[in-house]
Amino acid sequence: MVPILDYLLARQISPQWRGLLTALAEEFEAQIGHGELRQLMYRIGCRYAAAHALPACASTADLAEALNAVWQQEDWGYVELSDEAQYLRIEHYCAPLQAFGNAALSWTPAFLEGAYQSWLSALGADGLSVAQASEFDATAKLEFRLGRYPA
Repeated sequence: MVPILDYLLARQISPQWRGLLTALAEEFEAQIGHGELRQLMYRIGCRYAAAHALPACASTADLAEALNAVWQQEDWGYVELSDEAQYLRIEHYCAPLQAFGNAALSWTPAFLEGAYQSWLSALGADGLSVAQASEFDATAKLEFRLGRYPA
């Protein structure tokens, strides 16, 4: 990770929670398989989205504004959306997932995947699925895509 981003992300995660969340993640990894951890975080993301309902959105720009209002309030980074030919690209920057430790970055993004799936389904994205399309990278970005995926 770029040192400046490392610094900023470390500052974003409250020191009072770092040790606890890392220990929690390590215990989860010791007791629960990777697939189950992704499912758990996905369900937590769905629950989070249900508690933070979005208003109706008439455009991709409206959707980005509504999502960023939620993330800004929670200090959870920001999102950029772009309409592609086959899918909606969702780029989420600076989510504080490193609070769980770098090892947990393989399963904690499922929280965002579940949240985006719930929000977009509630807004009418019937028959479409959100899928993680990248790993947490050096720019603190995760990419998700909303589209039609084989079952």
